[in-house]
Amino acid sequence: MPKTNLEISLKTARRFSLVHQRLYPPRKLCGKAGVLEFIRHAGSIQFDPINVVGRNPDLVLQSRVRDYRPQMLDELLYNECQLLDGWDKMAAIYCVEDWPYFARQRSRMQAHFGVPSEIVMQVAPHILEEIAQRGPLSSLDFKDDEKTDWAWGPTKISRAGLEGLYAMGKLGVHHRVNNRRYFEYIEKLLPATLLAAPDPNADEAAYQEWHILRRMGSLGLALLNAGEHWLGIINMKSPQRRAVINRLVQRREIIPVTVTEIPDKTFYLRAQDFPTLDNIQSETPEPEAAFLAPLDNLLWNRKKNSWLFDFEYIWEVYKPKKQRQYGYYVLPIIYGDTFIARSDFAFDKKSRHFTLQNWWWENGIQPNTHIQLALKTALNDFFTYLGAQSFELGEAVANDTTLQWAKDF
Repeated sequence: MPKTNLEISLKTARRFSLVHQRLYPPRKLCGKAGVLEFIRHAGSIQFDPINVVGRNPDLVLQSRVRDYRPQMLDELLYNECQLLDGWDKMAAIYCVEDWPYFARQRSRMQAHFGVPSEIVMQVAPHILEEIAQRGPLSSLDFKDDEKTDWAWGPTKISRAGLEGLYAMGKLGVHHRVNNRRYFEYIEKLLPATLLAAPDPNADEAAYQEWHILRRMGSLGLALLNAGEHWLGIINMKSPQRRAVINRLVQRREIIPVTVTEIPDKTFYLRAQDFPTLDNIQSETPEPEAAFLAPLDNLLWNRKKNSWLFDFEYIWEVYKPKKQRQYGYYVLPIIYGDTFIARSDFAFDKKSRHFTLQNWWWENGIQPNTHIQLALKTALNDFFTYLGAQSFELGEAVANDTTLQWAKDF
């Protein structure tokens, strides 16, 4: 491990980022063990419920786990309780053993919602009694019409109560039906030993150091700059983040890294990840292709990706249709260590019909035989992941000669 700042090439930075994200090569993990391995390695993956060709966590996992099916994640979350449906960087999925580390977040929510004047505590006795009597419930199971102001606007008081009790750690997600959460007492979801475990971080400074290191594990190479990739860390704005990172650098738990071709930027690497970086030069797998999630961990810092990969990506799902450059739910596509295209898929869940509606090659990409074969394999794996039964090219690309590989995959 270097004693001072480390300088690496752009090629090395790219490949480290992808190896760290288990995308170089993709789909080499297997089964539910592979799902757990990646989530434990990354700390958390972001949850988003929009389901065009799978929810965001499903798309994250299908690009890492070759035989991934969405039911694997649901079993790990709701049957085996090895994963938690919770909050880290926004809505997230993480391993149950991390529960004690989030004690400060729950205490913070307790201080906010757990006072008698809050609507959460006013409706809590009724909600808890109903769950005790009837089992896991969603907001639809409460017939109240009264609403209250909430983070996203006027909200049924029962939903506000469920959300508040969930944030405080009194309730957990028992299961989902079409992404609607059903809540249960947390004591029925997690073992007593885990619920009784003390906070491993003695004070806020130790907590912030833990969370910075954890988030860096989600990112691979990190940047100090503020952005949504640092969301969810308590009392952490840019000055506090800089101070924590400086402490960790002084203790050599973090290594500052510069990229030769990007001399004006300083990246940061966890010392524990240095062996991966050190082995990059010896790792030259045959290039493979993968379809990435819009909120993939690799894409959490989009500016970093534009510098490292020369790839600009904006998730346009919340843009008005007329303002979209590409489409509603467009997936980036990587081949080896290069972003080569973007795809717009559609999937009819009743007929199991899978459509490639549109496709955009990145500038300068020539889809040679190797790229086409890799894309054909990736599309076949994606088809299987969806449980699709039929496939076609949409009208916009039906006559695109560069997509011949997709017609007979």
